[in-house]
Amino acid sequence: MTNQRNLLFAVVLSALLLLGWDAAVGYLYPQPANTAAVEGIADTPAEMAAVSGAVSGTTASGAGLAPGVAGAEPVTLDSALASGNRVRIDSPLLAGSINLRGAVIDDIVLKEYRETTDEDSPPVRLFAPAGTPVQHFAEFGFLANGQRVPADALWQADGEVLSPGSPVVLTHQGDNGLTYTITLTIDDQYMISAEQRVANSGAGAAVVQPFALIARTSRTASEDFFIAHSGPMGVFGGSANYDFGYDDLPLGDVTTPEGDAEWLGFTDIYWLSALVPGAGNTEASFRALGNDLFRADVIQAPITLPSGRAITATNRLFVGAKESTILDSYEDAGIERFGLAIDWGWFRWFEKPLLWLLRQLYELAGNFGVAIILLTVVVRGVMFPVAQKQFSSMAGMKAIQPRMKEVQEKHKDDRVKQQQEMQKLFKDEGVNPLAGCLPLIIQIPIFFALYKVLYLAIEMRHRPFLWIDDLSAPDPAVILNAFGLLPFDPPGFLAIGVLAVLLGLTMWMTFQLNPVSDPMQRQIFNIMPWVLMFVMAPFAAGLLIYWNTSNILTLAQQKYLYSKHPQLRAAAEAERAEKDAQKAAQKAGAQE
Repeated sequence: MTNQRNLLFAVVLSALLLLGWDAAVGYLYPQPANTAAVEGIADTPAEMAAVSGAVSGTTASGAGLAPGVAGAEPVTLDSALASGNRVRIDSPLLAGSINLRGAVIDDIVLKEYRETTDEDSPPVRLFAPAGTPVQHFAEFGFLANGQRVPADALWQADGEVLSPGSPVVLTHQGDNGLTYTITLTIDDQYMISAEQRVANSGAGAAVVQPFALIARTSRTASEDFFIAHSGPMGVFGGSANYDFGYDDLPLGDVTTPEGDAEWLGFTDIYWLSALVPGAGNTEASFRALGNDLFRADVIQAPITLPSGRAITATNRLFVGAKESTILDSYEDAGIERFGLAIDWGWFRWFEKPLLWLLRQLYELAGNFGVAIILLTVVVRGVMFPVAQKQFSSMAGMKAIQPRMKEVQEKHKDDRVKQQQEMQKLFKDEGVNPLAGCLPLIIQIPIFFALYKVLYLAIEMRHRPFLWIDDLSAPDPAVILNAFGLLPFDPPGFLAIGVLAVLLGLTMWMTFQLNPVSDPMQRQIFNIMPWVLMFVMAPFAAGLLIYWNTSNILTLAQQKYLYSKHPQLRAAAEAERAEKDAQKAAQKAGAQE
């Protein structure tokens, strides 16, 4: 009766875990009612705009803030980009344009990344003009005597295309004899540099402040997950700051993290826009402008510029994909801790080598799914001696278990003496009771690091494998709708794909391979694999490939180790038979 009650409790607990997980995910990460237009997962600004329902007409209200973002009328992307007065941007990785009306960089797409897996899909758009659903832009500007150069000022350009080796100089003649120039250069990756110069040919002195800003809507932001920060961030005082989410910035107030800013901006799971201040006395801050609009600012301290003199400031703008190798190359070139734009967490010392190895395996295999399988084989191979040590310890403990029971029974009234005799027994037999737990503790950070690498790596995005078009998205082969043939989408916790079923099956087989004497444990081990099947189904297909491969290797490893330590299985099966006999005897006695 007790075992039946425990089994019922285990079933109810498993059901609550399954339903509670789905409810929690639905509450924390709500999905739109119509997701047909969004393929796989939403990981680009355009897709997030579709998911959140962002529409044209969201305006910025920062005209009175210095430096400010002028209010923008609702406008479509096509009409905004067709307005003329633009200088084209063309580099190996970026394309877009600069709006000469205000000298705003508000049109950037990534040449090597597509919105979806379709061949005709447009490139990922990171920057778009103010007033559009995906508004996100940068500006290099000036304050003069407390007033900014008008946001609608028309600048003159000395060239038609900004490209590597071909800079563009923007010029604007201001009031009181002030002449402003912005010399823009771009490298062959994701960095735009701006040399901002003010020359005073007027009769009197002027107080000037060069500034740079990034403004964006949070409606296109990726989810801020516990292992992947999304929102305002930067490096201040030598440390990466992930403390602020969009909801943490008070409306109308300036949020200035402690320490000198090495760089700051806004991050998504795969994308980054960041300002890198030049040398000099600068103030760096974040602020909320209202209507889901936010801004990162870098502004120079006021400088009194006498007549006939000029000053120059240099700021840089990164806008692109969070590719670890590219971020690290900028860090090596002097941008402090730029690689931490990827939220590696505590185990980055181990995660980054894993990512390097994954890239090498991908170059070797030519397929990212195969590379994940090979990485799993390598990691499990490295961990095999640890697992072997664990099994040896378990075998040793099983071998002396009868003598341990004798000691426990002999000294059951003297706990101190019992512990002393136990320690003597362990020492005489050369057995360490903690040796079986230590390997498990060692493996936890390794497997968590693997999980983070596969979750954060942009290298996995849109990579195909067998029937899967995108390893960073859930398995599309959902069983309940006949793998997409039936015209309906099952509810989230019932959207079980082939990989999730394989996960449950391989985990169940792993549990069955371990002889368990306790009936209650056996029942739990029979239930938990199928609960985990539901829990893991929404995860990225690449993660499930890793987990399935790991389970298969575990099966092979356990069969081998049981063959090397037959006493372990024999002892467990004997204990199980003894308990089953006791249970049968108790049942027969109750019937009499």
